[in-house]
Amino acid sequence: MAPVRLCGVTKKFGQNVVLREINLEAADREFLVLVGPSGCGKSTLLRLIAGLEEVSDGSIYLGDRQINHLPPKIRDIAMVFQSYALYPHMTVYNNIAFGLRRQRSLKTSTQTLAQSSRISSPLAWFSAAAKQQRADIDHRVRQVADSLQISHLLDRKPKELSGGQKQRVALGRAIARNPQVFLMDEPLSNLDAQLRSDTRSQIVQLQKQLQVTTIYVTHDQVEAMTMGDRIVVLNKGDIQQVDTPLNIYRKPANQFVAGFMGSPPMNFLPVNLSLDADGNGYLQAESLLKAIAINEFSIKEIGNMHNSDINGDRAFILGFRPEDLQPTTADTAHLEGVVELVEALGSETIVLLRLKDQLQNQELRARVSADVGLEHHWQIGARSFWRVDLHKLYGFAIDSGLTLHHPYR
Repeated sequence: MAPVRLCGVTKKFGQNVVLREINLEAADREFLVLVGPSGCGKSTLLRLIAGLEEVSDGSIYLGDRQINHLPPKIRDIAMVFQSYALYPHMTVYNNIAFGLRRQRSLKTSTQTLAQSSRISSPLAWFSAAAKQQRADIDHRVRQVADSLQISHLLDRKPKELSGGQKQRVALGRAIARNPQVFLMDEPLSNLDAQLRSDTRSQIVQLQKQLQVTTIYVTHDQVEAMTMGDRIVVLNKGDIQQVDTPLNIYRKPANQFVAGFMGSPPMNFLPVNLSLDADGNGYLQAESLLKAIAINEFSIKEIGNMHNSDINGDRAFILGFRPEDLQPTTADTAHLEGVVELVEALGSETIVLLRLKDQLQNQELRARVSADVGLEHHWQIGARSFWRVDLHKLYGFAIDSGLTLHHPYR
């Protein structure tokens, strides 16, 4: 197995820059997840590593070997596609064996040429080698099929399989080759929710068992958070942050990452921070008009947000997660809103609010427990009062979007 390293990788389609000077390393045996909105360049990045697209600038290394000038078939990389890409006329057995046969055929041909001058009967040697090759391939196919629990499907063709079965066959074909790197391009997007969850767990277990460096592309943040050793967040061809799932969620590098990672997404409100003559800071409710029921927040309550990045009066973006917005009474409320939508999800309830008065176009989302949801029984259009956990506030610069403050140390 080996790490994958990208050095200054840029990809252009005409004048359109899809990826811009990407520097990234997937460590040996790591499960690295690329996540971002549609069009951010994550699938293109995977195709560059696989050799299905050419690099416009920069270099790609597998271990110490530069591979971006090599054809895909000799990069020792296996790719699993969103569309499964199975051969419809072949059985499951032959689909899994196909890559192995090509791989072994190349090795056998090379060995035959090398040894034919040193043996008395090249034809007999080749016949014996071919027989051993067939036995080895059969053993490997059945071994992989057993591990994926598809042994009973080996004689079927793809049209006879369900979506989940097709995906396991595609995984089996990649695993059988025993490559140095797995690339997976949204392999679960065509599956239903329950099957996606089950297959997600299976892929993670297989990767840990096989210890193969894996780069996995998804637009689903739940997949990213639950599968990856590290997550790479991409947007508009640039890397926004690379970190562990917990750090991505708790310590986002900027407002984009904070808003993208989390479901429902983080809430954002524009506020002003003012410093008095003694250097004490306050979040002025004036910038929120009548949306906040109290006049000011003490800066000490939100973790000393006043620092070298903030001096004098300054506008910034206040952020807080939906789970940190909870219902309360009118006399203790920070926010008053009109209920726009209530989603009862069984274990929890999501409430979509629209702030009253001049901020009527500002939407917020709250996540509460199912019991709290039943207790309040919100009606669409009803007034509701909410309190923010002041110990869980984030601050972001308006101009750059960079994180000025997060509540975790």
